[in-house]
Amino acid sequence: MKNSSRFFRNTSCAHFPCHPNADPETFNCLFCYCPLYFLPECIGTPRWNANGIKDCTLCRVPHQPDNYDRIIQKLSAAIRELAAEGREKGPRQPTE
Repeated sequence: MKNSSRFFRNTSCAHFPCHPNADPETFNCLFCYCPLYFLPECIGTPRWNANGIKDCTLCRVPHQPDNYDRIIQKLSAAIRELAAEGREKGPRQPTE
């Protein structure tokens, strides 16, 4: 695939590809760090370790070119939800 605003492959990266069994030809580095990591329920396949830490080692969802639209939709929905929660709570008070 050709690099674009929806796909970027960084073959110069020392960790490329950073997930096991990934296809180097279609591996998308655009979301090097998944923008959905902060969501407890993302569109990927995370595991949770005994300490409650999200482990996305085996998840390749953000690195598959066809998932760009799904990621943007999920991220946009999460931002809208957080914004709505903020409006319900009112403005934050400055901390000292």
